[in-house]
Amino acid sequence: MARYISLLRFTAQGVKNLKQSPARAAAFCKTAEKAGVKVEAQFWTVGAYDGILILNATSEFKALNAIARLVATGNVSTETLQAFDTKEFAAIVGR
Repeated sequence: MARYISLLRFTAQGVKNLKQSPARAAAFCKTAEKAGVKVEAQFWTVGAYDGILILNATSEFKALNAIARLVATGNVSTETLQAFDTKEFAAIVGR
């Protein structure tokens, strides 16, 4: 499974509806799961980004589709990175 880290920033709409953020996060988990994407973790943060998602998916298409659906709600913008654990990275650089 591929792992993705998505850095989130609230849009003006997301800030306006900040109190609903936990409920939206729970809804996203359910939607992602139905699309074959596992949400490993969700965190709200302080600093340059307002939150972080850690996702696992069997394909890039599934992961990016779930993120695109999240962005389409208008509450967040994202910057998404594919992430590798030690074993995966060792295999990549060992080739």
